[in-house]
Parts: sequence; structure tokens; C-alpha cells
Amino acid sequence: MIELDHYLKRDTVFTAAQDRQAKIADLLREEQFVAINTLTERFQISLATARRDLGDLEQAGVLRRTHGGAVSVNQVGQDPTHAARAISRQSEKAAIAAVAAGMIADGDAVFLDAGTTALEVAKILSARKGLTLISNGLDIVAELSRGEGNTIYSVGGEFTDTNRSYRGPHAESFIRQFNADKLILNASSIDLDRGQICTSTPMNASVQKAMIEVSSRVIVVADHSKFTKSSLSVTAKIEDVGVIITDVGTKTIIDTVPEKLRRKFVIAN
Repeated sequence: MIELDHYLKRDTVFTAAQDRQAKIADLLREEQFVAINTLTERFQISLATARRDLGDLEQAGVLRRTHGGAVSVNQVGQDPTHAARAISRQSEKAAIAAVAAGMIADGDAVFLDAGTTALEVAKILSARKGLTLISNGLDIVAELSRGEGNTIYSVGGEFTDTNRSYRGPHAESFIRQFNADKLILNASSIDLDRGQICTSTPMNASVQKAMIEVSSRVIVVADHSKFTKSSLSVTAKIEDVGVIITDVGTKTIIDTVPEKLRRKFVIAN
């Protein structure tokens, strides 16, 4: 990968394009995603010039071009700590959870994948009655148990503190005993270029795939930050899930994706 400083300092004096590209790189460090329309308006340049800038920066290893703009080149090997995720983007997660919970019908059997957004869904579902709720998330099961009138199953297996969940062969075997109506699925990242929903480790992906296998409808819950990074392991193709619920921060990112995929998205306000 060519370092940005080396790329920009190849001439003694910055050209106007290099100066603008340095500012684009700074913007990416702050925002993680920039829409190409934002660049044309902010720098008063043509669409062709914006595309050329992004192409130069991609070649320099600074960013990765994507639908409607560019994302930083962060590769997620591991999820952030549970404590860090629990306090981030809480309002967005609450809005997403409200929409997801509204898709759960009385009498449904529902899997809730471990994660902080699914935990927000659990807070809502725990107040309802007549549901069958299954989760591999320790905090989610604890939240669900606060309510009354639902049947709750806890998935066992190897415990990981990263997202406070159970995983591994025992977890997968237990999951495959069920036949669920819905699955609330978390994602570490969503790759629009490749059309993939990803998670941080193969073990997490295996558990999620088992849940998908036994669920009639997959409801993905993911805030806008999940669209500006990539992850190690693929869980599913976007085209194979029922719906992806996200927040308004994702609008500019998905505006230019193919209609076939865009129909999968629901924006929570």
C-alpha cells in the first residue's frame, strides 16, 4: 500500500488536486464514508473530477470506492468490545429496534442473534406475551427473562466475552433443533459492493448460518457504521435475507445500489 504522505509529497509543491485529495482523506478519517455528491458540492468540482480524485486515492491505498462514494479501508478483524458497542449509536439502535419489533407477530418463534442492536429489540419484545424467543446472547436472555408470558430458550456452548454470546458446535446443534418464524440478525459489516453480510470470525458466522437455516425470515439490524467497514467472515448474501433495517445515516450510502438490493432496506426514522 502506498502511504498517503508519500503519495502527496511526491512533488515539492502541492497541486490543487493533491490539496483537495488530502482534504478528502481527512474527511474520510472523520466520517468513514463520503458520498460523491458531497464532494462535488463541498469542493465545487465536477462529477468526473470527483471520480478521478477517488480513483487516485484508491490507487494510493487510502480508500475503497463503493456505490455512491468511498469508504475508508479499515478491515475489521475483531469486533469492538461489548462495553464500547453498548454505548455507541444508542438512538439509532433504538429506532431500528422499534421497526424490527413491529415485524414480529403474536405467536411468532423468534431467534435473536447476540449483539447490542438485537438487545434493544429484546427490551421491546420482553414486554409482549405469547412469543417463543431463542437467543445465544447472555444479556439478551437476561433481558427477555424480565418479562412474563413468553417462552424463552437459551443457547449454550462456548462463551465469548466479545459480544457476550455462546457459539461453537454445541450452540449450532442446539439451534438446529428449532423451526423459527423470524431471525433478528446482527452484522459486523455489510459489503454493498460484494452484496454480503459479514461478521468478525468464522465461529460467529457458523452460529449465524445455523440460525438462518432454521428461520423462515431473516431481519438484519445494522446502523450506518456497519456500511463503512469490512469484516473477515461472510454470513449471508444480501439477496438471501428478508429485510435490512438501518438508520437515516445509511441513505446516501444505499442511494445508488441496484434496485434489486435497495428494495431490501428499511430506514428507521
